[in-house]
Amino acid sequence: ACICEKNKRVTNCSLVEGVCWCDSIGSRVSVNCGTLTSKCLLMKAEMTGSKSGRREKPKDAFEDTDGLYDPECENTGVFKAKQCNGTTCWCVNTAGVRRTDKHNADLKCSRLVRTTWIIIEMKHAERNTPLNSDSLEKFFRKTITSRYMLDGHYISGVLYEKPYITIDLKQNVSDKSSGGVDIADVAYYFEKDVKGDSIFHNNRLNISIDNEVLRFEKTVVYYVDEIAPEFSMKSLTPGLIAVIVVVVIAIVAGIVVLVSSNK
Repeated sequence: ACICEKNKRVTNCSLVEGVCWCDSIGSRVSVNCGTLTSKCLLMKAEMTGSKSGRREKPKDAFEDTDGLYDPECENTGVFKAKQCNGTTCWCVNTAGVRRTDKHNADLKCSRLVRTTWIIIEMKHAERNTPLNSDSLEKFFRKTITSRYMLDGHYISGVLYEKPYITIDLKQNVSDKSSGGVDIADVAYYFEKDVKGDSIFHNNRLNISIDNEVLRFEKTVVYYVDEIAPEFSMKSLTPGLIAVIVVVVIAIVAGIVVLVSSNK
């Protein structure tokens, strides 16, 4: 037996030639605990866990489930291009984000469209003085490369414009086949860390910029695909940019993320 340090949503772990391998909950796919687990398998495991042992919700309660759904994954862990909930189906990108209107089961999704650019935009709480831009950039670059194992050349920018912090991740082709991580998986791990629901086993993200507590008011993730999404005009709300799909991360009130960098 072994502990899957990078994914707590697993079972049946065993050590094989020095590497911890486990079964992802909700599927029979075996995952390598030495690297990030794919977003599709993580969402599948989260949906499986939410179906058991939870109290019943009031009959009139509703939840926006467009961001989190029970996905169909390929054996490699990537999303299937076509996703369905009952008789309603839609096409997704490599980040699992819906990129078409919802249709009936006859919908055809010819291929899985690549998300090549992910923009993470965070807004910190009101403060009198700006943060130190160099300390901030150093922290986020180090965190993304070490904690999430992303090759540094995929981080195309870390920009600070008080009170906004913007991180750009760009990756034209997936390096997962050669053991590298995908920017969509990195963004999902980061999203969960910021929300205080870390996927890592007993390893919360501690952030500190020059030893000062940093509070986030909200975080938004934008996904840009290599091919523009195919939404009909009637489904677009005024002001929505068609080539960018937006998922807003609700930050749980009271959660403080500390940010520390080496001076």
